[in-house]
Amino acid sequence: MPPSETTVAEIAAALGFPVEFFSGDNPVEVSPDTASFRAMSRMTATQRSAVFAAGSLAVGLNELLGKHLSLPEAAVPDLRDEDPETAAVALRAAWKIGVRPIGNVIHLLEANGVRVFSLTGEGREVDAYSMWADNTPFVFLNTIKSGERGRFDAAHELGHLVLHRHGSPRGVEAENEADRFASAFLMPAANLSAMAPRVPTVGKLLELKKVWLVSVAALARRLYDLKLTTQWHYEQLCIEISKRGWRTSEPDGIPRETSQLLKKAFIALREMGLTHHDIAAQLRITAEDLDALVFQLVPVVVSGGRTEPATPPADRKHLRLIS
Repeated sequence: MPPSETTVAEIAAALGFPVEFFSGDNPVEVSPDTASFRAMSRMTATQRSAVFAAGSLAVGLNELLGKHLSLPEAAVPDLRDEDPETAAVALRAAWKIGVRPIGNVIHLLEANGVRVFSLTGEGREVDAYSMWADNTPFVFLNTIKSGERGRFDAAHELGHLVLHRHGSPRGVEAENEADRFASAFLMPAANLSAMAPRVPTVGKLLELKKVWLVSVAALARRLYDLKLTTQWHYEQLCIEISKRGWRTSEPDGIPRETSQLLKKAFIALREMGLTHHDIAAQLRITAEDLDALVFQLVPVVVSGGRTEPATPPADRKHLRLIS
């Protein structure tokens, strides 16, 4: 039989959710069959639940934003019949970015209709994951990894979206394909080959890093895959990188990328009179859970009622209010 109001209140208090959450519509169900994960077998049940919950909440938030704002439509083609290298070249052509370095991967994804959200709490143990929901692509990124790792993770998940939309292949094969796609997408062969030194050194890779905004290890691997260095020399580079302790962090680290679309959206909604507490209430979640999902980008009200975003507002050419 239905629980009493007292019981529901106790459940809500124990789980840290508003009472209203339990009377809302059933959220979209996210499962391993609809999302791409790395190392699923090593995830705990709690971690799986956390990242699935983030996916469900993100779909609900995206629907809410779509009621008030005109969001970019998805322009992510189905390239499952292509190999990763060819798919990366084809997508760059479709998105008209040629072979130049990508300034901001998250902004590029969002401009082409990919919704990007953050993983915190238990979800921080997961590097990233992606999924499709109602023909809308979603990517979820860990916020505590390095800037270089975040860019590669975003490109890796983009690889899943274009190569594995229909769920095949899965496992190690799919992850290897997504890695190859990310490498080719971030470091296109035509341009990198022209810039590559004849004998790559760690110092030279640090110089190239400033151009391509990827890790030294990723650059070394890409040069090897393109046969621009020998296996022996690649292994020596890996040894040198490891000796310097650059597996987790390295010199000239780049800033962590964040969402531009969500920042613009919350500023626009605030100007419409909708605070992040109002948005959280409509989603029947806490404001803290909302913040954790959106890179902590919710604008803050300062003296005089003025709204101050975490960073200066950018051009809104991809975002339009719906009256």
